Amino acid sequence: MAVIWAKKALLSEGWAEAVLIETSPEGTIRSVCSDRPPEGYRTGLLLPSPANIHSHAFQRSMAGLTERRGPDKKDNFWTWRSLMFRFLDRLTPGHIEDIAAFVQMEMLEAGYAASVEFHYLHHQADGTPYDRLSEMSERIVAAAATTGAGLTLLPVLYQYGGCDRRPLGPGQIRFGNDFERFARLVEEVGSNMGGLPADCRLGVAPHSLRAVAQEDIERLERLAPSGPIHMHLAEQQEEVDEVLECHGARPVTWFLDNCHVSPRWCLVHCTRMDKQEAARLAGTGAVAGLCPVTEANLGDGIFEAQHWFGNRGAIAIGSDSNIRISLTEELRALEYSQRLRDRARAVLSQPDRSTGRFLFEAISKGGATAAKRTSGRIEEGVLADLLALDIDSLCLAGLAGDSLLDSYIFTGDDRLVTDVWAAGRHLVRNGQHVKRDQIVEKYRQTMSELRDAL
Repeated sequence: MAVIWAKKALLSEGWAEAVLIETSPEGTIRSVCSDRPPEGYRTGLLLPSPANIHSHAFQRSMAGLTERRGPDKKDNFWTWRSLMFRFLDRLTPGHIEDIAAFVQMEMLEAGYAASVEFHYLHHQADGTPYDRLSEMSERIVAAAATTGAGLTLLPVLYQYGGCDRRPLGPGQIRFGNDFERFARLVEEVGSNMGGLPADCRLGVAPHSLRAVAQEDIERLERLAPSGPIHMHLAEQQEEVDEVLECHGARPVTWFLDNCHVSPRWCLVHCTRMDKQEAARLAGTGAVAGLCPVTEANLGDGIFEAQHWFGNRGAIAIGSDSNIRISLTEELRALEYSQRLRDRARAVLSQPDRSTGRFLFEAISKGGATAAKRTSGRIEEGVLADLLALDIDSLCLAGLAGDSLLDSYIFTGDDRLVTDVWAAGRHLVRNGQHVKRDQIVEKYRQTMSELRDAL
């Protein structure tokens, strides 16, 4: 059992002062009391720690290397993707483990307690499976064992190069499995996750409507009956056009008409969704997985947040390509994109909640659903996924209530993070991961090898 005391905390029922929290050996919150004298580990501002619900860890290693225009006059997602395919041919299982550990460490230091890894890099560079089919997934598991992060691992089914079911091309060949081999992979992954803490989860992910057979999307649900299901959906206009031409409907419309959509699903991006589709999808309880920094970097588009929230839609936040891992920047980018498009301010604020509080509570709740974690709030019985901020920082000093979150998100940054707990595991202290030096050194060696080969 651990005891944490905070000067201020955002509890399920609202803001509270002098909060004392006891956690259990199983990593849950045993009790929460306010107006208590200091005791145990002392912090400033305590918040629920959200999950990062969409990550391709390996892409962190190519961050900053694709910011030049290619031979075409216009660079876009598809030219970026071709560069990504060439880069990943160099990645070994050892590289993947070191990169994933570094990414999870950065997420923890940014304030995320858990990482949802959308993992589709399965095989060797020529498409040949490793001796252990789940070799690459096991490296993500090993990284989580090092960092202590709460892990939701989503092995990804990737079958085709497009809606016409053309074979996978160079680069993509490392991703490919037919359904039967993928089912074996998921089974192997599950058997190798037993060494992780009990809060870690296994789900599945059809990559996209372009890459997976229609009949196999429903079959996927049975491979992880209690886990979450994630899929890229309506990210790029070219994708919308291809699905429309092949299936006779836009991606979101086709998905709603042909799949059993429920809160088990997290649909990532949805930046090309019309208002009618937003209303229908929001009504299913499915979570929209937003990655505003990556969506801006790749030119994906702007999520229709107002219409989504107007229909009580749920959202969660992810770092996707991991070009920049920052919780505050993701939330700023989400709100600021709405302001730039609508030429307005405080677009997502609510009558009873400021912009910062509304966004933070929305991603905490939605992130817990998408990661299949009993977290996202501070109350008895849930996982002790907690985030502490330096309340004495100039950004927060003298503030109270929702202004604390507004200042944290819009004027501060992740350097305000002092401590993070994942299911009660105290992994970040004084702003740094407890194994930072070890993890950084291995990442540095990996990056030296990869960049020497460029």
